[in-house]
Amino acid sequence: MTASIHASVVIVAESGVLIRGASGAGKSFLALALIDRATRAGNFGALVADDRTWLAAISGRLVARGAPALAGVCERRGEGLVEVPHEPAAVIRLVVDIADRGAVPPRMPEEADKYTMLCGVERPRLRLDLSPGLEAGVSAVFSALGRLNGSTWRKIGLDGKLFA
Repeated sequence: MTASIHASVVIVAESGVLIRGASGAGKSFLALALIDRATRAGNFGALVADDRTWLAAISGRLVARGAPALAGVCERRGEGLVEVPHEPAAVIRLVVDIADRGAVPPRMPEEADKYTMLCGVERPRLRLDLSPGLEAGVSAVFSALGRLNGSTWRKIGLDGKLFA
């Protein structure tokens, strides 16, 4: 199964992160900030797609690709198109949905809201409010990536430690 969607995709370390949201929500802004944070920390960070993403289910994995003509190009608000490190494809480990302006995601999401299905592949989902600022959003994505165990969320105990 394949699909074409309006989204940005980055690779952080070895994890593909698909970012969805309305036009002007901050998808590209978040994508560039994630790449920057990863590379400043000495990790791998690269763009796969900005604005238009092609998805495919391949051997039970969700694979994202960008438009070849736009490889390595991302829109930076106020500057226009900028060149960034890029890769042709990524296996998606996390889907980030940026909330519409004024719509705050639930503090304690229902279990069903923690996952989304794309091309028949279920992926962990993080609903993100960027109104507190971009840095808070970047930190939330990095924290979420640290809580993933393959394609599921790891449980956190009352002491704040992750369960195996």
